[in-house]
Amino acid sequence: MTLKSTHLNKLILVLFLFAQGFSHGQEVMAVDSTGVVNSNPDTEMRIDAKKDTVQPFKRYKAEGVSAVVGEFVILDSDIDKSYVELQSTGVSIEDVTRCQLMGKLMEDKLYIHHAKQDSILIADAEINPQVDQLIQYMVSEIGSEEKVVKYYRKNTMVELRKDLFRAKKDIELANRMQARVVENVEITPEEVREFFFSIPEDDRPFFSAEVEVAQIVIEPEITKEAKQDVINRLKQLREDVIENGSSFATKAVLYSKDPGSSSRGGLYEGITRNGPMAKEFKDNAFSLLEGEVSEPFETDFGFHILMVEKIKGQEVDVRHVLLFPDVSQDIIDAAQEKIDTIRSSILSGAIPFDAAAKLYSNEKETRNNGGQLMNPATFDTKFDLNKMDPALSAQIYDLKKGEVSKVYTDRDRTGRSKFKILTVTKRIEEHKADYARDYEKIKELALKEKQIRAIESWQEKKIKETYVNVNEDYRDCEYASNWAKK
Repeated sequence: MTLKSTHLNKLILVLFLFAQGFSHGQEVMAVDSTGVVNSNPDTEMRIDAKKDTVQPFKRYKAEGVSAVVGEFVILDSDIDKSYVELQSTGVSIEDVTRCQLMGKLMEDKLYIHHAKQDSILIADAEINPQVDQLIQYMVSEIGSEEKVVKYYRKNTMVELRKDLFRAKKDIELANRMQARVVENVEITPEEVREFFFSIPEDDRPFFSAEVEVAQIVIEPEITKEAKQDVINRLKQLREDVIENGSSFATKAVLYSKDPGSSSRGGLYEGITRNGPMAKEFKDNAFSLLEGEVSEPFETDFGFHILMVEKIKGQEVDVRHVLLFPDVSQDIIDAAQEKIDTIRSSILSGAIPFDAAAKLYSNEKETRNNGGQLMNPATFDTKFDLNKMDPALSAQIYDLKKGEVSKVYTDRDRTGRSKFKILTVTKRIEEHKADYARDYEKIKELALKEKQIRAIESWQEKKIKETYVNVNEDYRDCEYASNWAKK
């Protein structure tokens, strides 16, 4: 009942799921061939794998077919690459066996094979924006497209993009097949009760401490003069490119404040209308002809000018320069003084925290709710203290309910300083599961248990119906499913 994270589950998502993970509106649990319980990245997991004698990857092996599942071939090098991918994300492979990875790969191929048999279709237009976003993320992390291509041992970005597209599409197909298997699985109150009371009292799970948090954010004011100044600077850069023939790429390298693109001359490739870029950015990108340079425009990230490098059907390559308005130290000091005054008023009882948030907070996403934060992983107000962002957890970990934190200095996405105070509006300490108090969490566990059984049953049936051939090197592995059809 105590579910714990495992490194092996990262194999499914390694580098191909950017922050976000699957997006089909339904959390799905699955059991792979090694007994790994898989769910979304924020769900805890358990591994109950049987040990085998096949040793972990030490070096690349000669190419060979390890298994065939339906129309899919699994090569020895696929297992080797899985080890490399795990290592590249900092995961220890010491306890991960080739049998475990083989079981996972066969399970993935089984899902994909039957997704195609069941005519589950995914349009390329759904996958391309995700690949674009992933590539942009990798470039921002590694430094340049050339470095990304080299890091992943590809010859060109086109080759890497094709591999990422295929991998992402396979993952989406497998996920949708899982979703279809469990889409009609429901749990009754009686089943929840039986599930809970079938667990010996000493073995019932503990639920981590949870908190609800509110905050007030005060940002230094950006004056109209500062905004106009940055617009004027961008206009000068634009004029120098248009009138004097200066290189836009050189301007981006010298002046742009965008760390993800400045070293590449401000270049972003493969921008799509449905991609993750800011709306104002995409509006300008798709309103210009090749070689045209936009007027200065504003997004949540700052102020930009943009040049269309190349139009490729429904995609465009662009270069941009990003600048931020300057904020004087006097304005920063005034913002800090303001939040100090607000905090003092709350502590003295002159105004409640939630009322102060509605009146003074500059964070539009939370101020109308009295500063209440939403958990982006669960879309409710509760945060598991063991899973919180470490920076946020450090600020509120020792706060009791109703206490107000000291003033913290934070930085927004543009690098500007902002100030905030936090309070814990509700705190639930770690405790052993209680049927009445924790009914919704227990119901979730019971449903997942039932989904696991449904998927186990589906796997057993489909393995019998599907052509599966496992190389003799892997026939003696102790899989949770009957892949060897013994």
